[in-house]
Amino acid sequence: QVQLVETGGGLVQAGGSLRLSCAASERTFSNYAMGWFRQAPGKERDFVAAITWGGTTTDYADSVKGRFTISRDNAKSTVYLQMNSLKPEDTAVYYCAARIISGTGRRAYEYDYWGQGTQVTVSS
Repeated sequence: QVQLVETGGGLVQAGGSLRLSCAASERTFSNYAMGWFRQAPGKERDFVAAITWGGTTTDYADSVKGRFTISRDNAKSTVYLQMNSLKPEDTAVYYCAARIISGTGRRAYEYDYWGQGTQVTVSS
């Protein structure tokens, strides 16, 4: 069982930046592809970004491409989401997720483990 803990959320003004971190309990963290999703009140959980085992391939939702960057440090069993030029519509609870299958995935059902989420609020 992989446990994931997100940190780094908070309140930021539009145009600002935040960096989310997701620490995994699994020592074989490098065996998992990782993803970030977000869920706004009353909406479905949406794909944000994903990264493969070794970090060589990434994928982004169109809405965040060019503003967000996903990365990972396998030695620290941590995946990051650097968020720049934040907009009010980025406000949501952000979740990290892990999947055993290689490659990047855009659908929530493709992921095996989930964190509890961290709130990001962007004020206008």
